Amino acid sequence: MRKLLLTAVSTALLFHLSAQPVYKNSQASTEERVADLLSRMTVKEKVGQLCSPLGWEMYRKNGENVTVSDAFVKLMDDTPPGTFWATLRADPWTRKTIETGLHPELSAKVLNALQKYVMENTRLGIPLFFAEECAHGHMAIGTTVFPTSLAQASTFNRDLIFRMGEAIGVETRVQGAHIGYGPIIDIAREPRWSRMEETFGEDPVLTGILGSCFVKGLQGEDIKDGKHVYSTLKHFVAYGIPVGGHNGRQAMIGMRELFSDHLSPFKMAVDAGAKTIMTAYNSIDGIPCTSNKYLLTDILRDRWGFDGFVFSDLGSVEGIATSHRTVSDIKQAAVAALKAGVDTDLGGNAYGKNLEQALKENLITAEELDNAVARVLRLKFGMGLFENPYVDPAQVSAFVRNENHKKIAREVAKQGTVLLKNTDNLLPLSRDIKSIAVIGPNADNTYNQLGDYTAPQERENITTVLDGIKKAVHPSTTVRYVKGCAIRDTTQSNIPEAVKAALLSDVTVLVVGGSSARDFRTEYVETGAAVVPGAKEETISDMESGEGYDRNSLRLLGKQEELMEALIETDKPLIVIYIQGRPLEMNLASEKADALLCAWYPGQEGGHAIAGILFGDHNPAGRLPVSVPRSAGQLPVYYSLGRQNKYVEGEGSPLYSFGYGLSYTQFKYDGLKITREEGKTTVSCSISNTGDFDGEEVVQLYARDNISSVSTPPLQLKDFCRVFIKKGESQPVTFTLRDDQLSLFNAQMEEVTEPGEFTIMIGAASSDIRLRGSFLCP
Repeated sequence: MRKLLLTAVSTALLFHLSAQPVYKNSQASTEERVADLLSRMTVKEKVGQLCSPLGWEMYRKNGENVTVSDAFVKLMDDTPPGTFWATLRADPWTRKTIETGLHPELSAKVLNALQKYVMENTRLGIPLFFAEECAHGHMAIGTTVFPTSLAQASTFNRDLIFRMGEAIGVETRVQGAHIGYGPIIDIAREPRWSRMEETFGEDPVLTGILGSCFVKGLQGEDIKDGKHVYSTLKHFVAYGIPVGGHNGRQAMIGMRELFSDHLSPFKMAVDAGAKTIMTAYNSIDGIPCTSNKYLLTDILRDRWGFDGFVFSDLGSVEGIATSHRTVSDIKQAAVAALKAGVDTDLGGNAYGKNLEQALKENLITAEELDNAVARVLRLKFGMGLFENPYVDPAQVSAFVRNENHKKIAREVAKQGTVLLKNTDNLLPLSRDIKSIAVIGPNADNTYNQLGDYTAPQERENITTVLDGIKKAVHPSTTVRYVKGCAIRDTTQSNIPEAVKAALLSDVTVLVVGGSSARDFRTEYVETGAAVVPGAKEETISDMESGEGYDRNSLRLLGKQEELMEALIETDKPLIVIYIQGRPLEMNLASEKADALLCAWYPGQEGGHAIAGILFGDHNPAGRLPVSVPRSAGQLPVYYSLGRQNKYVEGEGSPLYSFGYGLSYTQFKYDGLKITREEGKTTVSCSISNTGDFDGEEVVQLYARDNISSVSTPPLQLKDFCRVFIKKGESQPVTFTLRDDQLSLFNAQMEEVTEPGEFTIMIGAASSDIRLRGSFLCP
């Protein structure tokens, strides 16, 4: 009897499954489900899957009640899109504030509501993708704000960046989103460019390694586990070297440098499993990146085997016609992008308004359209969204901005702060110091230490440098704070009061630099980049960096240098801290200050981290991921160019080179050993802590191909490790260098490792090589 019942149940189940569309059958293969769903879709529905409109107007909020907006319902009735971008984004561009935006639990409810509507009220019930900005934290209210990418890169710490990626991934996913825009792995060799803060700096190996760790953290090993999101690599490719430093302008670059330096981090991240990629606004050799079939299809897909999908950047499809003028209109631009290999149009208008007609006119083929749609659908099936489209709002508070994530943010800020000068071991300071003056426009400015792509923040969530110092010092220590001046506005200064505070104190901490903080007076272009205001603006914001804010010099703006000079004249011990989005000139501070630190944008925990370094809780070991020029006239000045001749006006070398950074202790390098095995070289040495503090050293392995068939860099980073060593102790360090890591692109643009002699260099910076040796590669 039991056997008969089981048979009946099995028969009923099989009947149910056979009656169910294949694409809804979780037991079918992904390819079977994709093929079945494609066969059921109209052309209009297919085009919709390739559109990613802006998401922040898709909901309505009334107190703690949220509903789908009329705009969302209209869009669903017309052409349901495949993806929404930045639904949870809040900033002056979206006009979403802490009051009008969404807290994390409400965010989860909103995305559930939007998802529920599309699952229940559209013909095929294809779940939505929600894509969010995630370069240094999910750009939404209530999430953890990590240091920006230059600070992340300054850690030279694989595991830490992986753990940060995990934290960002889970915070994003539990709120209902599926795709995280990050990491940004543009090689940035133009500090005048407004978006340098978003990158890992000038080196392809450091960028590729840390970018791959970020990807693995975001995506995890099981994308269905509800704790990870798909990573979007930005921006493909050579976006970080625009002519004149102008955001989005063409990249003047040869193919060999393109492949060796700019494409290699993307290749590493693709090999690490990245599933989505975003195109860049710029062109290369006259071809817009968003319509470059050679890069997007021949290289990315056919040569590298990338199996995810490609986003355009916002408005970059339209830009093929309007900015680059390589086609006559937006329809032709949409055709060019799709044929090149762009699957999803961020913004959605170029594809949404033109691809259906383009198909009717035989400008694109049905196969080209289907291939793009299939790539999007595969990832939706891969994440299990057809079976589990919703998240649990009750779980959000346990995962978003929890104590562990704050600790990770603080650790990135600590490890990403670089000590550049420490005359007579002024640092670390004693907590029992009687008085300290804390001065400068970035000493107590919450938004100035957070960087671009940051949501509105509650004041209590941010620890400024002033906050951190006050919490760190002895209760009897007098802390005197004076702003001194603004970043840019010369009408906002009280330098005499700052000097008075310094004269009354035992030591002065001056916090200067830049700002990427947007405000509600800022104007924006359609892509979201900020517009630099005209000269008639009555009050000038601090913003001098961040997307759209390119510079023609690297000088400190406003009266910051005047403030620094006045404090130098006091003859009081002076510690200068740069909080900045690009390597600004540090000549005056380097020459005259007693101590100098670079913290980039250190995030919400930055004040704690910096205070911990100032008072010796943490021995700094951050290293520069980008060279600091003496002036904009030196550019380019990245380290792999090698030794640069002097100018008539001064040195050709950077003020501080890639990889540079000091510690409170000293390290000795010795015992270099090089061993050859088939296909690899083992390089080892011993690092000894000869100073008075426990500390970490970032050991850097560089190599040079001594004689090569094409010109190659005189030194190139190949690997690195961050090692902790107690004072008086030593640690062995071993690197394994594969032969393919020594490859080059020869005259025929073939990637080969040529036989010959290679020089190995191990050091504390690109300008501080401690050990040298050589070996023959057969």
